Amino acid sequence: MKLVVFLLLFLQQSGSADCRCFCQVTGDLDDCTCDVETVDDFNNNQLFPKLQTLLESDYFRFYKVNLNKPCPFWTSISHCGLRDCAVKPCSPNEVPEGIRSSSHNKYSAEANEEQVDCEQAKHLGAVDVSLSKETREALLNWSKHDDEAERFCLVDDEGSPDSQYVDLLLNPERFTGYRGPEAWQIWNSIYEENCFKPYTVRRPLVPNSFHSSSGSEAKTFYSWLEGQCVEKRAFYRLISGLHSSINIHLSARYLLDDSWFQKKWGHNVSEFRQRFDSELTAGEGPKRLRNLYFLYLIELRALAKVLPFFQQPSFRLYTGRPEEDQKHKELLLHILQLARSFPLHFNETSLFAGDEKEAAKLKEDIRLAFLNISRIMDCVGCFKCRLWGKLQTQGLGTSLKILFSERQIEALPASSNQRPSFQLSRQEIVSLLNAFGRISTSIRELKNFRALLAEER
Repeated sequence: MKLVVFLLLFLQQSGSADCRCFCQVTGDLDDCTCDVETVDDFNNNQLFPKLQTLLESDYFRFYKVNLNKPCPFWTSISHCGLRDCAVKPCSPNEVPEGIRSSSHNKYSAEANEEQVDCEQAKHLGAVDVSLSKETREALLNWSKHDDEAERFCLVDDEGSPDSQYVDLLLNPERFTGYRGPEAWQIWNSIYEENCFKPYTVRRPLVPNSFHSSSGSEAKTFYSWLEGQCVEKRAFYRLISGLHSSINIHLSARYLLDDSWFQKKWGHNVSEFRQRFDSELTAGEGPKRLRNLYFLYLIELRALAKVLPFFQQPSFRLYTGRPEEDQKHKELLLHILQLARSFPLHFNETSLFAGDEKEAAKLKEDIRLAFLNISRIMDCVGCFKCRLWGKLQTQGLGTSLKILFSERQIEALPASSNQRPSFQLSRQEIVSLLNAFGRISTSIRELKNFRALLAEER
């Protein structure tokens, strides 16, 4: 009799919405030595509160972006006309002087001016009279090419008149109403054309329809995915994790009430279930959430690896307010040291570890695929979605750049008079921390949705 009662209770619980979303989101993560519970505890109780404080500082809240670039792949029908899609750029006096006046690679007023003067005297002054204008321009283009060769994503030209500063705190990522064929086209292009998947293998729950594929098609897809090398499998999981994170943000900051008197934003449990309930997603929802944790571990590992770059004495979070800048640099270093202390990091040495030539080609293929995905962000019709899409893809691209630049980071010069081979622009730094902030927030929001779904039992 007790066994029958136990089975009935088990079936009742396994059929509940919270179980259909989360019962499979537990335990060890594929291709990792980590588990879901360790990530939850570390993120929610240690890292998340400190990271949110840092991202509210002036250095990290202002992001320069060009939202007017045309789509390079297809002719967009139109830009989103919904009012919540709009992005309000900053007026010049709203951005701290230290951010506005500094070039994209300038972090301190003194150290960088000395370094630039020294470099110009050493490299340009000695040869300026003997080089033609065309040759000097070629040298600059070579230097730019070398820098771009290490990037995994497209970086907007900060000097373009179309690039504007945006206050991320005043333009939060949330549900805007942007959905339908145009939105699905973005994700279709990402998954079908840039994740190394042949067209003959159909992905479960194809984005351009709300009908799930058959069980045999899903089986074929995962058989294909498991047959891929760990690098391509990881690439797909990163994109799926990013997609999941964005969907969590939209579900957690949903427009619940829009009247003359108020606009109320909050958690929409139905929206969350539509995206992650195993019953409503043909079993895909829990897999998507597990991929979110995989993405978290990749970006966390990048933060741990890049600590020496930010420990350089010449590096400052320069806004023109010395006391605040120093305080926020100390907080940044504390967060990065906390990231380094995480006990179960993803081991990136398992990637590109085969034949040297084949590994180099595979790395370049993945770099170009992700570069292409960053270009697709200019096809997003909703400006607010475009803003956060560009920022998060750039942040993930910067994480990948860091993970595959270990030798350059280890070889950072001790003297500020030497030009380091590894550099990050302010744009990359802001996107790196804010993108991880979005992933960290997603993990934290899962705790809220677990509780809300449990209340529905």
